[in-house]
Formats: sequence, structure tokens, C-alpha cells
Amino acid sequence: MSGHGALNRSAAYASIAVASLLLGLKAWAVWSTGSTAMLGSLADTTLDLIASLATLLGVWVAAQPDDDNHRFGHGKAEALAAMFQVVLISISALTLAFRSVQQWLGGARPEGVEGGIVVSLIAMAATLALLVWQRRVIARTNSIAISTDHLHYKSDLVLNLAVIAALAIDRYAGFGGADALFGFAIALWLGWGAWQASQEAIEQLMDHEWPEERKDAFLAAVSRHPEIKGLHDLRTRTAGNRDFVQFHLAVDPDMTIRQAHVVMDEVEAILTNEFPDLEILIHPDPAGLVNETGAAAVDLLADVQAVHDRAG
Repeated sequence: MSGHGALNRSAAYASIAVASLLLGLKAWAVWSTGSTAMLGSLADTTLDLIASLATLLGVWVAAQPDDDNHRFGHGKAEALAAMFQVVLISISALTLAFRSVQQWLGGARPEGVEGGIVVSLIAMAATLALLVWQRRVIARTNSIAISTDHLHYKSDLVLNLAVIAALAIDRYAGFGGADALFGFAIALWLGWGAWQASQEAIEQLMDHEWPEERKDAFLAAVSRHPEIKGLHDLRTRTAGNRDFVQFHLAVDPDMTIRQAHVVMDEVEAILTNEFPDLEILIHPDPAGLVNETGAAAVDLLADVQAVHDRAG
């Protein structure tokens, strides 16, 4: 867990460094060109810096160990940091759209286009380097906060291309409305990115169940133990880079408590080997137990064989 936390923090520090560099370059470019598209890029970079600081705080809190007041850990801090980024992106999109409409109606045009294009090319190079490192971190930690930041900076590549296109069309094709149109398009892009980024964060905050494919893999791992007769009341959720699962396992009713406990430990060892950073709560039941609704417990392990049969 500490290794994951260090990787997440390194990605957050890298994004802060890149955002700080680009903030200075783009502020100069806006001052020298007066471009609305470049202003949109500056606004996005400003929010990138704020969001990256929030990401750093989120991954730092999420990496803290359990305590008396947070027995399930602090993983949801990452989802909260992601939602904070979503709010900032949404505000940026609305402000830029308003500014683009104003420029279109007023007929203003950018100046000093060449400098703006050079700044955008530098921004793209720095962003690409950051994205490469973020992808490596996400592959190791599966951090939602870093993933949202990654989406942020992926959109920056498109945004900087749009700025270059807007300035080039205005300067070399003589189309005076290009800067305002591209600025409005960037606003729409930012709004769509905010919507996408919000979905996974909301799922974590609402304790959304795992995808069916992952549940199938989980059930297949449980079914490999020869003493397991069935599984029911499976519940799953994710918080940050930690997964939580609880379920009831049906075993031979003639087993002693000690024997059942040994089986539970063996099942847990199988699962934690295949699903790292997994918190498990298992309740053993005698096979054939009738639950509180008066119905026999559903044997979910039978679903595993059905999945294999369909795949075959």
C-alpha cells in the first residue's frame, strides 16, 4: 500500500510541475496574442494546477492507514478529489463558452500568432511526457484520482491542437471567427470530459458493485476450493485502490468450527493472491441453510460453471 501511495504522489508532483510550467508560458501567450482559444487553454491549465494540488491531497489522505474513526480506510478521498476536479472543469467550460460568444459577437481577433503556436507546441511536449508517467502509475495503482488527472491532461493535447489550429486558420487563412469557434468547441470538450470523469467517482462514492466480468473471475477463484458447496449474499465495492468484498460460504454442515475456519483461511489466501489490496469478510454457513426469507440460499458458484459453458 505504501508503494502505491508513493507512486500516486509522484504522479501528482509531476502534474503540479507541468501545470506550473505551462501556466507561466500560456499567461505570456494570452497577453501577447489576445486569443480566446489560448485564454481557454490558460484557464484549463490554471484549473489543472488547482486540481493537481487537490489530487495530491486526495492520494495522500487515501494512503493513510486505517484509524479508529475510519475503519475502512481513507480510499474515498480519491473520489472526492476527482469530484472537486469535475467541478473546476465544469466552471472553466461555462466561462470559456461565454467568452467565446462574446468574442464572436464583438469580432475581436488574436495577434502575435507565431508565439502562441510555439507555446502550444511546448505545452504538448510537456503534457505527453506527463501522460507517459501517469499511465505507468495508473497501471500499478488503479488510482481514480490519478486517472481523472490523466483524462484532464489527455484533453489538454486536443485542446492545444485546437489552439494551434485556431491561430493558424485566423492568421494564414484569414478566417476571423476561427478563434471564437475553436474556443467554444474547447468549452464543449471540457464539459464532456467533466461528465465522463464524474461517473467513476460517483460510482465509488455510492459503493457501486464490481463489473460482472470481475465478479465472474472472483467466483471462479472461490470455486477452486474443493470444500466449498456454495456462495451467497456477495457484496462488493471499491474505494481508491482498495477493494472490499463480503459473502457467505456454504460448507459441509458436519464440519467443526475449527475445520470451517481453516477452509475460510484457505479461500482468503486464494483470493488475496489473485486480487491484491482486497479486504475480505467471510461468513461460513452449513450447506442447505434456509435464509431469513424462507428460501434456500442461492448457489452463485453454479453460475461460474454456466459462464464457462457459455464461453466454451
